[in-house]
Amino acid sequence: MIKQKNKKIESKRKSTGKKKEKSIEKTVEFTLRAPEAGKVFLAGEFNGWDTQSLPMKKSKGGIWKAKVKLSPGRHEYKLFADDAWVESLPGVEQVSNLLGTKNFIVWVK
Repeated sequence: MIKQKNKKIESKRKSTGKKKEKSIEKTVEFTLRAPEAGKVFLAGEFNGWDTQSLPMKKSKGGIWKAKVKLSPGRHEYKLFADDAWVESLPGVEQVSNLLGTKNFIVWVK
């Protein structure tokens, strides 16, 4: 399950007489129900597929959560639970990758 919150971030530019360009990022919440898991990480294009840099936090009921700011568009990701890739998330779009497995997709509007 993925939740999105609107959040505008203006990019800072030196004053050159040009209009300020706006970059809009949204906070996206990634979740995984895995009450038996001891550790879960989020990995994707947005963090170089690093399986250790984005730890998820476990909440009541065994729901793991992580929030990431992402630019609009399509982003591929996977979840890494107890040193193994999560291969299935019900209701989440998937795409084949070059390794012969599948990545999950989140669209940010």
